[in-house]
Amino acid sequence: MPRPVRHLARLAAPVLLLALAAVPAWAHGVADKDAAFIEANPGPQVLAFLYLGAKHMVTGYDHLLFLAGVIFFLHRLRDVALYVTMFSLGHSVTLLSGVLARVHVDPFLVDAVIGLSVVWKALDNLGAFPAFTGRQPDNRLVVLGFGLVHGFGLATKLQDLKLSPDGLVPNILAFNVGVELGQLVALSAMLVLFALWRATPAFRRGAVAANVLLMTAGFLLMGQQLAGYAFQEAA
Repeated sequence: MPRPVRHLARLAAPVLLLALAAVPAWAHGVADKDAAFIEANPGPQVLAFLYLGAKHMVTGYDHLLFLAGVIFFLHRLRDVALYVTMFSLGHSVTLLSGVLARVHVDPFLVDAVIGLSVVWKALDNLGAFPAFTGRQPDNRLVVLGFGLVHGFGLATKLQDLKLSPDGLVPNILAFNVGVELGQLVALSAMLVLFALWRATPAFRRGAVAANVLLMTAGFLLMGQQLAGYAFQEAA
């Protein structure tokens, strides 16, 4: 591998994690312009909701941090596909049921648990659970479970909008498809960066620090959301 490429590979994935962790921890909602368009145009708006779902996932730093943790040590595409499928299945179920069945959860609390999912995955990557409990959790079930929580996080963003009952089902289905497409785009970029990073000696040296950084970002997300919940209750 040419020296400039090796240098880029050493920096690519750590810079990605730093950039994600440095994003402010406030909850990412639907942009005002997007919300105004949706509320002003009732009825089936499949393309608009498809775009909104993809945009929300690509800019959803909490979801991306969790996915980065999930794929951090996965080398085979078969394993990546398995875990991403479990995550997608989980968040699809609760996204659709949350909006269509009007299952409401407090957005601050659900986003705090999403932050916890990032912490959990970082700890798992650091080998904390076998070291302290003597057992390794079944990560397939863990990813599925946290996928359910992430789906409620997505649902709360849509519940903030005044969604028209006219065309609600196709719109929400389109949003979910958009989320999956956005996840595919983000995941593809992360897989390329991680592959470049793993091909360098810097990966072994930086893996622990990267997961500590990931864990710190998760704690920041949790603290921000729990503080928001506490202030909400006090108001």
